[in-house]
Amino acid sequence: MSRRVVVTGLGAITPIGNDVESFWNGLKEKKVGIDFITRFDTEGYKAKLAAEVKGFDPKEYMDVKAAKRMELFSQYAVAAAKQALADAGIAVEKEDPYRVGVAVGSGIGSLQAFERDHKKLLEKGPGRVNPLLVPMMISNMAAGNVSIQFGLKGKNINVVTACASGTHCIGEAFRTIQYGDADVMVAGGSEASICPMGVAGFTALTALSTSIDPLHASRPFDENRDGFVMGEGAGVVVLESLEHALARGAKIYAEVGGYGATCDAYHITSPAEDGSGAARAMENAIKDAGLAPEDVDYINAHGTSTHHNDLFETKAIKLALGEHAGKVKINSTKSMIGHLLGAAGGVEFIVCAKSIEEGFVHATAGLEQEGEGCDLDYTKGKGVSMDIRCAVSNSLGFGGHNASVLLKKYEA
Repeated sequence: MSRRVVVTGLGAITPIGNDVESFWNGLKEKKVGIDFITRFDTEGYKAKLAAEVKGFDPKEYMDVKAAKRMELFSQYAVAAAKQALADAGIAVEKEDPYRVGVAVGSGIGSLQAFERDHKKLLEKGPGRVNPLLVPMMISNMAAGNVSIQFGLKGKNINVVTACASGTHCIGEAFRTIQYGDADVMVAGGSEASICPMGVAGFTALTALSTSIDPLHASRPFDENRDGFVMGEGAGVVVLESLEHALARGAKIYAEVGGYGATCDAYHITSPAEDGSGAARAMENAIKDAGLAPEDVDYINAHGTSTHHNDLFETKAIKLALGEHAGKVKINSTKSMIGHLLGAAGGVEFIVCAKSIEEGFVHATAGLEQEGEGCDLDYTKGKGVSMDIRCAVSNSLGFGGHNASVLLKKYEA
């Protein structure tokens, strides 16, 4: 028999706050963390805006020597994991380290490391390439560094599914605990790709907004949406078996009820036009939880602010929920923090947990007039206080990857 899994710790590094409290309060206040890019000169770039993390100091979370051996995406992951473990009150030295695992994903890893050393290779030759280039660049090092920093010796995985990475990692961590392979999992996603190659690459794909108005650049489901805004940061949570959490008297934010994962098998960047793949992921998560579509109160949508995503995700929600789709509150956290790519699912899972805890659905900022075919309740204008018993978080990634995780209010 599978075990119940609960959420006991949250940690976040985001463009509107470097801890969960400031991030969550920012969302409630409709604080937009998007501005002009400061990391490099954007002259010649069509995309001028991004959602950068501000005021992050790795020395607050790790020693200087360790930080120097990590790229930014790994630093963000370690920082968010440290917050989540502290929030959960996990004393690692009292646990069997082989029963505590990590599932922290990154869609890209470090483009910055590659940029720097590619320049060295061309200008100074192969002998000048950093010996640590590979271990600093590869995406699994977010999970690897988290385990090293905190002595976590259980299952350690990094699911790489582009923008669905964080949600898949949480879903796989949930399964790991359900079926007894671990008692505790540190799970989520981390990303830091606001750099010349990252912005140029997504711009060439015509995926990024070219707006120069920070308050209206990321506007999911709006008729004037023109692409996503790149964000960065990390969202990491502590999941544990209910039995383990109760035994140590842990605070429980919510229960993870279900997980669904599918592929569109359609196109490398566009979701399936009928929304069928994403719909099945939601249906699977709901069925996994033993619930019905009518039980869903709130959906944190992938909601990227691209034309195709928002339209096809709307179709997916209608397919999955039927007539109930019109009664569900939907929002997009990306409207305020941009698209955190592989970290998006981790951060948005935290939003679902906080929404259940506080009974509040934040507004979709920037949404003024719904686009054609976008005819559901996207929490336009201002946030809404309401009882939330069941929330679904959706993530969709290039390659056709779909992931949905269902959280529900914990009941003994």
